[in-house]
Amino acid sequence: MKKTSILEISGRDALIVTDIQNDFLPGGALPVKEGDQVIPALNEYIKIFSKANAKIVASRDWHPSNHVSFRERGGPWPPHCVQETTGAAFSSALKLPELVMLVSKATDPEHEAYSVFDGTGLCDRLKSEGVTRIFIGGLATDYCVVNSVVDGRKKEFEVIVLADAT
Repeated sequence: MKKTSILEISGRDALIVTDIQNDFLPGGALPVKEGDQVIPALNEYIKIFSKANAKIVASRDWHPSNHVSFRERGGPWPPHCVQETTGAAFSSALKLPELVMLVSKATDPEHEAYSVFDGTGLCDRLKSEGVTRIFIGGLATDYCVVNSVVDGRKKEFEVIVLADAT
């Protein structure tokens, strides 16, 4: 946390909070082991970015009930983060500001999307607001976080992974 707090955060920066949803937390349909442990660090980053008037993005898996990634359709995953369910809701421990930019991904029943940039329009939204640097934390490091990092670099953002928040 100390390393990031000494960086100068500005309106050209965005914090991307990736998939802090009930189904990815302990007790959820597809839990990340100790996934809830990243929430306090993310809440601190949210405070820092809010104070700097930087953009804050919250992404979520927002699957239709017949999503191609579900085992019933031949995918690798159990049903999770189904639209409008408790499992798809953000954790109540996550302190998102009112002006958060919400990004829903994997909404097409025929297309899997791990990256916050895949089919969401986020790249254009951030670039139109002058964002050049993104900070990413959240769940799951080996799927949604890494794919978002790779796509962020491909889209020519400077990308910083918040290791203490992944």
